[in-house]
Amino acid sequence: MIADETIAKIKETMERAGVRECDLEETFVLGGGPGGQKTNKTSNNVRLTHGPSGISVRCGETRSRETNRWLARRALAERILEIEHGEKSARLQEREKIRRQKRRRSRRQKERMLADKHAHSEKKRNRRAVEE
Repeated sequence: MIADETIAKIKETMERAGVRECDLEETFVLGGGPGGQKTNKTSNNVRLTHGPSGISVRCGETRSRETNRWLARRALAERILEIEHGEKSARLQEREKIRRQKRRRSRRQKERMLADKHAHSEKKRNRRAVEE
């Protein structure tokens, strides 16, 4: 079940995006993926279509249909805000961050990093106790 505070936040996001309940067309489709029989045999995935903008969102993150309904509304409102106001959603920001982290380093970056490591190890080596 989804918390009341979360529902209030989703409603606020929908209001900022200008999404009204009467503009939404909601359909339930057969789920898939992880979750076993509960997901694969029940229509717990939610497909929301926003009439005025034509944007469609599909959500099947959880096994609960009710939770998926609210998550789909949040995703739709975020997408509309992103398109209209250029706001990047937290999901897209996280995806970009991971993409940047996994990006290969250039040859120059690798050389600089190795040079820094060698300098650091040399500094450590010089701090050792003197052997007689």
